[in-house]
Parts: sequence; C-alpha cells; structure tokens
Amino acid sequence: MKPADRLVVWCRRLTVMTRKELVQLLRDIPLMAFLIYSFTLSVYVTGNGIQTQLRNAGLLVYDADRSLSSRELVSRFHLPYFRFDGELIHADEGFRRLDRGRSMMVLDIPARFHEALVSGEPTAVQLLVDTTNAPQGLSAAGYAARIVGQFGQESVLARNGLAASSSTTVPMIVSDHRVWYNQDQNETWFESISHLLRMITIFAVLLPAAALVREKERGTVEQLLVSPLTPVQIMLPKVVAMTLMILGATAVALFGVMQPVFGVPIRGSLFLLFSLTALFIVATAGIGVFASTVTKNQAQVGMMTLLVVAPILLLSGIFTPMETMPAWVQYLMALSPLRYFIEIATGILLKGVGFDMLWSQALSMGVVGASLFGFGLWRFRRQFQ
Repeated sequence: MKPADRLVVWCRRLTVMTRKELVQLLRDIPLMAFLIYSFTLSVYVTGNGIQTQLRNAGLLVYDADRSLSSRELVSRFHLPYFRFDGELIHADEGFRRLDRGRSMMVLDIPARFHEALVSGEPTAVQLLVDTTNAPQGLSAAGYAARIVGQFGQESVLARNGLAASSSTTVPMIVSDHRVWYNQDQNETWFESISHLLRMITIFAVLLPAAALVREKERGTVEQLLVSPLTPVQIMLPKVVAMTLMILGATAVALFGVMQPVFGVPIRGSLFLLFSLTALFIVATAGIGVFASTVTKNQAQVGMMTLLVVAPILLLSGIFTPMETMPAWVQYLMALSPLRYFIEIATGILLKGVGFDMLWSQALSMGVVGASLFGFGLWRFRRQFQ
C-alpha cells in the first residue's frame, strides 16, 4: 500500500473511532451532567459567590469619649467595606461578641480622645479584629489602619491651622497605584476565569482516563486489540474526542456565563485562545492516560485524579501567586502545564496579548505536555505487550 493510501486509511480510522468516543461520552448521563454543571452553574456560583475583597465587615464601637472627633472617626467606617453593628455599653462586651462571631471588629475609643487631639497630646485607639477568616481580617485591619492614619493626619493639619487641601504642600510620601488591567478590580472576573481553568484541568485528566478504563470494565479493549487498530489508534481518538468536548464546554462557559453574566472581556484572539487551550488539554491528557494504566475501574480513576490534580491546582498559581511560593515548589511546578496555561489564558482574556508575547509559555507547555503524553502513551502500549 502506498504511503498516501496508508495515511487516508489512518485518518478514516481516526475519524470513525473519534465519532464512536463522542457517542459513548454522550450516552454517559452522569458524566455529561457533571460536565455541564461544571462549565455552567458551577462557574456562575464560583464567580458570584466567592468574595475575597472586604465587604460588610461588622464593626462594633465602644466610644468612651462621645465627642465630635470620636463621632467623626466612626463615621468614616462605612459601606461597602464596613457595616456598623452598634455601640457597646461596656468594653468587655466586645470580647463576647467577637467570640460568638457576631461581628468582626471592635473599635475602642478612649476617654479624652478629642481633648488629646486638640492639645497635641499622644493618643491612640484600639482595634480588635477577629481573624478567624484570616484574609478578611487582615484586610479589615489594613483598611482600618489607613482610615485612622488619614484621620490623624487631617487632625494635625487642622490643629496647625491648615486645610486638608493644603496637605499637598507638606512633604510626605504618597503611595500611588495604577491598575492597568481589570481597572475596577472586579474579582468576579478572576474567580470565574480561575474556576474555568480548574475545570479544564480536571476534565482533561478525568475524561481520557475514564474512557480508557471504561473499555477495561466492559471488556471491549480486547476486541479493539484484535482489530486492525494499533494502541495509538485506540488511545488517540479518545484524547481527540475529549478535547473537542472540553473545548465546546469552554465555549459555553465563556459565551453563556462569563461574558453575559459577569462581563468578562475577551481582549485577545479567540482562535489563539482555543488553539492553546487544545494544546493544554492534549498536554494534560497524558496524566489521564497514565492514570488509566494503573487503575482498574472508574472509582479508582476518580481517586487517582483527585490525588494528582489537587497538588497541580493548589501549587500552579491559581490560588497563590507563583512568586510567593518556596523556590523548590517553583522548580517542581515547572513540570505542570497549568503553570504556563494560567499566564496564557489571563494574558489573552484580560490583557489582549498575542502569540509574540506568549510563545515562551506555549513552547514550555508544549515541551512538558509532549513529555507527559509520550510517557502516558508508552505506559499504555506497554500494558498490552
């Protein structure tokens, strides 16, 4: 047979087997329900429900001074960051309210607070913060320190007969920030994109592994092996079918939930986004192929997926910036395709960068993915020898 004829036959077999895998996947009702939920309702719940910025932090006030200055300071703790939960009669009551989780903060203003400000005497207010939820508690303490610092600065200027507008003539250090991307700092953009990347990673590992193990459970893998198909022709259609399915689900999440509901921008090329997403899926599928060679049923596949994917998701930079992790973790995560795909996806969606800025991440992801896929293919072929 001529090489051209062999290529035609090989492509026909790939097409037929890919169609067969798509039909099998569509008939798997529980898996399809999980897929649809993960890329629709789960994206909406995560983007709309997870709040990392400070919102409505409960504030209790014990005002022992009850002066103009104390009331002015309390008035600066307002919505949307702080929620005023009332005044306390006794200072000890604040500890009880914090212990019971009734509020997050207690502001204790001492007696003679206004008198000390007017006379220039040193004075201080006490802030008690419940940091059971550490990110929210630290944010609340930071916001409060900034409010009190600004109030103290204005009090000093007023005592010296200067208006607040004249502070620009006083030598000081000002920290000025400029937000280039996501100017409104809309955290729903970040949360929905992060969740989408998590779901793509999970299903890129789970679907190929589940498809290969399903053949073992049903005893059809032996029938495939006695056919004219090679192990590559058995495995590759599964990866192609799952890639097409995940790309379709990604499109549903982007255009069905993230854009119309959250207004997530797509500033870059859609063709580049889906092309590199397909590369990432194929790269990550090697982990799923390897998992299928060491498991015997789909329950074991689920456990193996959880064992492998959890460290990848936690350490690749979705939850915590890679720069803040220990050096050995950064070196280890160089073997994770997700580390590079995070920069690719956020760069295309939020920054609108092109391939000229992402070629190094795409190359690194391709090299790591080729190694993982090659290792998974080698393990898959070896188990039938």
